[in-house]
Amino acid sequence: MKRLVVGLGNPGKKYAQSKHNVGFLALDKFAEINRLKFKASVRFNSEILEFEDAVLLKPKTYMNNSGYAVFKAADYYKIDINDILVIYDDVALPLAKLRLRFKGGSGGHNGIKSILAHLSSENFNRLRIGIDKSENKEMKDYVLSDFSKSEMKIIDDTMILVNNIIDDFIKGLRFEEIMNKYNSSNDKEAV
Repeated sequence: MKRLVVGLGNPGKKYAQSKHNVGFLALDKFAEINRLKFKASVRFNSEILEFEDAVLLKPKTYMNNSGYAVFKAADYYKIDINDILVIYDDVALPLAKLRLRFKGGSGGHNGIKSILAHLSSENFNRLRIGIDKSENKEMKDYVLSDFSKSEMKIIDDTMILVNNIIDDFIKGLRFEEIMNKYNSSNDKEAV
C-alpha cells in the first residue's frame, strides 16, 4: 500500500521561509533527517521524493493550484484517498500547535480548496501546523510574511514531532491511531 505525503507551500526563494510554506518546511526537515533529496518532476509539476512505500510531494503549482499536482500523483501511483496526508499552515491555531484530522472543509485555505476540488472529496488526512494570526496585518500579507528567528526556532523544534507523524504514516499506522497518539500529546483539545 503506497502512501502520499503532501507538504503545501509556494515555490521560490521569496517564499522559502514564509508562514504559508510550513508544509514545505516539514517535508524538507523529513528529508534532511533521513538524508534524502527531492528531485524535480515535470510530470507532477512538483518536487518529489520516493521513500520506502511512500511518495513525498511538494507541489510547485503555487498554493491555489496544489490540487492539480496532488491529483496527478495520486492517480499515477494509484494511491487511495485514505492514504494521502496533507501538511499545511493554519492561522486558527497558535504557533507550532499541531492538529490532525481525517476530513473537513478548507477553513479558507486556498491550497486545501484546490485539493478538495481536484479530489472531489473531503476525506483525506490532514496535519495542520499553527502559524497564529496577526491582528495588525491583512491575512494574505501575514501568511506570506517570513517567520521571525524566534518563531522559526519554535517551528524547527516542532518539526521533530511532525517528522514522527510522517514516519508513523509512512509505516502504515492507521490514521485514527496517529490522531489519538499526537492530538492528545500535543494538547488535550478535541479535533
